[in-house]
Order: sequence, then structure tokens, then C-alpha cells
Amino acid sequence: MHPDPALPLGPAGPPAAPAPVLELEHLTTGYGDLPVVRDVSLCVRPGEVVALFGPNGAGKTTTLLGAVGVLPRMSGQVRWRGEPTRKPLHRLARDGLAFVPEERSVISGLSARDNLRLGGGSVQAAVAEFPELAEHLGRKAGLLSGGQQQMLRLAHALASAPTALLVDEASLGLAPLIVQRLLQALRGAADRTGLAVLLVEQQARRALSVADRWYLLNKGTVVAEGSTEGDPERLEAVYLSSLSGTSDLGTASHRD
Repeated sequence: MHPDPALPLGPAGPPAAPAPVLELEHLTTGYGDLPVVRDVSLCVRPGEVVALFGPNGAGKTTTLLGAVGVLPRMSGQVRWRGEPTRKPLHRLARDGLAFVPEERSVISGLSARDNLRLGGGSVQAAVAEFPELAEHLGRKAGLLSGGQQQMLRLAHALASAPTALLVDEASLGLAPLIVQRLLQALRGAADRTGLAVLLVEQQARRALSVADRWYLLNKGTVVAEGSTEGDPERLEAVYLSSLSGTSDLGTASHRD
């Protein structure tokens, strides 16, 4: 008996991964004529949290600044929603890219509520992301704790319903419980709305606890990458071996 040609002959296999929202292809960028990161390729897809980590001076912040058009793209390209772009940050922001830089950038003399009103989303949407802010909306932002200010910044970004969010060092100088709260909010937004998150983070283990994939930068280049499905201790070993210059990276992808 011959099979019905209208019926599938076997399992279709896993669905194809969605196209990246943001993709760097062999990007070289830096300051003036001096390249700081070279030949960096990475991507982030809808609903993903991707961690970018490495030691101080590895080029993490420079990579983000090149990706969003703050620094010159010396070679390679940035692809936004599948199309090459050279747009500066303010134009990418109109297209749905949100960027939370390392520097705390609340307006100290304005209330938390007024800081949120300056964004593209509503105060109500921001408080829905971080209910902890509700009782502090009338306070000047400069009087909030460091953790509350960071919540305010992320709430401001998330309330605008971006397509992609780039966050530089969300945990800097904050208590572990606050860091975990911030990271969980990013994970929740990615799961709930399909937000693509690229997260620069010094605390590799914490970043890996919420990320789907990771890239490791060292001396301005990507030296390893992988999925977070493996054992966290193994991933930490990958991190340490990469920094020491050894090549035993197991199942992780390694780039010379």
C-alpha cells in the first residue's frame, strides 16, 4: 500500500529559529581611529535573553555602543530586523530599540513619576513591570536607592514596549537580591512579549541563570559562545579557561 502523498512521511523536525532582531556581522568599532573590538559577530532573536560577558576592558560596552550607532562602525555591519543599518541611536529608538547604558541616567530633580512620563510608555505600564515603584512615584528620583533607580530605568525602557533591549551592567554596585529582581524582570519580559534582550553583565553566573545563550569577549574579540542548557559549573569552567588562554572548551564554540 502506497502512502498518501498528501500526508507527511515523517516528523517535520524542530521548527526553524526565528530571524534575529539584532545581528552584528564581523563588526569592528572603537574610538576615533582606534579599533577596540574586532570582527565581532553575535545575534539576538525574539524572546531571547543573550548574555555578553567578559573581564574588565574586554570590549563589552564598546560592542553595545557600536551596535546602537554611538560609536563608528569601522568594518562589518549591524543588521536590524534583517536589514543592514547605519542609523544612530535616536533613530533606532524610534524603530523599537531601547538602550539602558551603564551610567545611571535618571533626572535627579524630577519625581520618579515624571521620569517615567518622559518615556514612550505609560506610568501604569512601567509600574506593572516593577510594582515596587508604586509607593515612590512622588519622590525625587535622586532620593531613590541605587536599586530603585535601576528599576526606574528598566521600567522606563520596558514601558515603551521595545522590540529589542540592550542593557549594560544592570547589576553594577547593587545588592544580590536587587540584581536577581532586575534579571528576572528582563527574563519575564522576553517570555511574555517576545522582547529580544542583549545583556552585558560582569556576574556571569547570575546572567547565565536567566539567559538562553551567551557570548564571551576577551581582548576585543568573541572567544567562546554557547547555550545555557548545560551545567552552570561547566559554563563557569569555559569562562575561566577562555580567560587563561587554554582551548579546552568542551561543547562550547571557540574562536581563535
